[in-house]
Amino acid sequence: MSREYPDRPWVGVGVIVWKDNCVLLVRRARPPELGSWSLPGGAQELGESLFEAARREVAEETGLVIEPVAVVSAFDKIVRDEADRVQFHYTLVDVAASWVSGEAMAEDDIDAACWADAAMLAEMELHADVRQVVEQSRRLLQDMLPPPP
Repeated sequence: MSREYPDRPWVGVGVIVWKDNCVLLVRRARPPELGSWSLPGGAQELGESLFEAARREVAEETGLVIEPVAVVSAFDKIVRDEADRVQFHYTLVDVAASWVSGEAMAEDDIDAACWADAAMLAEMELHADVRQVVEQSRRLLQDMLPPPP
């Protein structure tokens, strides 16, 4: 099935990977979003769970091993053409994950990867939705942690 003018939505998985207090960002090497910094991720494959897709996509794009923890958000991105036909339809699911092992390297469809702390995130040009889901992920993971003794 083509991604343009599909007969059903595509499911995309974005992954918010945390290592200490830093989040993994990747720079896209292909359209759409060529040259922009974003979260790693991609299309879910048939027979694959969301968490399996998150692990695979991060491994393909950066070589990292991660452990998905929770679903952070889900939303639709629907683009219509001039005739009001659905040209693109993605259901996007963002998953929070913890770094397990590996060094982030640019592979597959990215040309750079970096760990960004809060100060670096504030200076980077990121889409508002990326900033929002990173913050949602941070709050969710803080709420999941047990209180200190």
